[in-house]
Amino acid sequence: MPEPYSNDPSQWLFAGHPVGSADPLQVAVARLLGYRWPQNADDDLAAFADRDGILCLPSVAGEPPAHERLRVLLAHSYSNPPELPDFEKYRVGDYVPTTPVPPGAGWSLATQQKLLAAVGYSGKSLEEWLRDGFFEQHCRLFQNRPFIWHIWDGRRDGFSALVNYHKLDGALLDRLIYTYLGNDWIDAQRAAVERGEPGAEGRLVAALELQKKLQAIRKGEPPYDIYVRWKPLHEQPIGWDPDLNDGVRLNVRPFVEAGVLRKKFTVNWKKDRGSNPDGSERHNDLHFTLAEKEAARAAHRSAS
Repeated sequence: MPEPYSNDPSQWLFAGHPVGSADPLQVAVARLLGYRWPQNADDDLAAFADRDGILCLPSVAGEPPAHERLRVLLAHSYSNPPELPDFEKYRVGDYVPTTPVPPGAGWSLATQQKLLAAVGYSGKSLEEWLRDGFFEQHCRLFQNRPFIWHIWDGRRDGFSALVNYHKLDGALLDRLIYTYLGNDWIDAQRAAVERGEPGAEGRLVAALELQKKLQAIRKGEPPYDIYVRWKPLHEQPIGWDPDLNDGVRLNVRPFVEAGVLRKKFTVNWKKDRGSNPDGSERHNDLHFTLAEKEAARAAHRSAS
């Protein structure tokens, strides 16, 4: 009887390495952003992980663009493949685990093209896939519970960043708003406008609008607030202060409402089935102002 194994990154048994995976590009991006699977095997890919969990697609803050960093991680992975089991041992009927590129193929332009062809980007670049295909495929692979969020300003030549949702606390959102977007990208676009660079004014306007929306999420006034149905009002988050235990569905709402994610995906906040212990309906699409939340907290402190 073989040891339990899966090369499907949506399964908890997955060992966390791109090589041999059913979806190497998705795994590589996740590892680049510091994500590790529960059963992640020991490997050396942590050395390639971004230090803060924000990976900008264009070159920002002195960092190389995302597609170049992705290529470096993939090249290392395929040049140093892990030991993998014989997939045939895990045959179930006609199903056998598969991977787009043989684990021993090594790294080359041909390997890159095979990986891109496997995700519908034949003849295209890693840059194009990251910009246009990654997030939609990520949502599909992980059943509309994405843990890498693609935040952008709506322009293909504008500001765009992949963010590790598990690290996205208030301080990291501030870093995205004021360091990557503000102090670097927006300042660069202002300088480009002064030089008369074509397209710079449009990029500046789009970036300023994105910054405004992210600031609204950070503040957390409706409709950019988080609401958790099973928590009393005095425990509701004030501003962007997500609890990962509440789940992606609830915490992603402000970003969906603001329209700052690269693609729409299937998520809603309709009434849940059943009823609350007091008999009331399980509504999710509710909004409370900061003043209401702060008043509830003050009342709770006074009563305790």
